[in-house]
Amino acid sequence: MLKGINKIISPDLLRVLAKMGHGDEIVISDGNFPGESVGRIVLRSDGTGVPELLSAILEIFPLDQYDNNVYLMDKTEQDRDLKVEIWDEYKKIVAEHTDKEPQFLERFAFYERARKAYAVVVTGESAIYANIILKKGVVK
Repeated sequence: MLKGINKIISPDLLRVLAKMGHGDEIVISDGNFPGESVGRIVLRSDGTGVPELLSAILEIFPLDQYDNNVYLMDKTEQDRDLKVEIWDEYKKIVAEHTDKEPQFLERFAFYERARKAYAVVVTGESAIYANIILKKGVVK
């Protein structure tokens, strides 16, 4: 155990976050995301929802201040009328750490970006379209 590190951040996740450099990206996904087929490094956090893990990570993870730093998976055309309430939660959490608005990526563009990410963390989140990418910044 460490002081000041939220207990939902596993030792493996802490190691990944520390090894990432400026511009590296990490995906925090819902339970439906194809993490194993997309990610180079895949971690599991099955007992955690994305909002809780996002909050814990952003307490210790600097977001890029020079570029877009948060990306959400956009809805497909057939789901246009679906209300994705979890996005409002994400926006509130992210707003505590940056003044940049999350950018939306079309589903398959999101998958392509996720393939280039440093790591993917698959959570137990059951909300759909609950996937988010964070771009690491620098500690000043």
